[in-house]
Amino acid sequence: MIQNEEELRVTKARIERFQNWLLDMRQRVEPAEFLLMSSGYRLEIERMQAEVLEYLLYPAIIGSVQMRATTPLTAA
Repeated sequence: MIQNEEELRVTKARIERFQNWLLDMRQRVEPAEFLLMSSGYRLEIERMQAEVLEYLLYPAIIGSVQMRATTPLTAA
């Protein structure tokens, strides 16, 4: 899990590098081979993208929960 802005930067750079590798493979490899070769890269890109989103959204989720917990209920 991404813990700070530096790890976020590194992860985003890795995503871009993996995407560039896929683009290069797509242009050089036969379609049937590409499907086999690309699956690992795709899974890793998806995993890293999920980590980025989790890091970016985590403070918002925590803030929302804390806000609801401290907001007094009013009678209707």
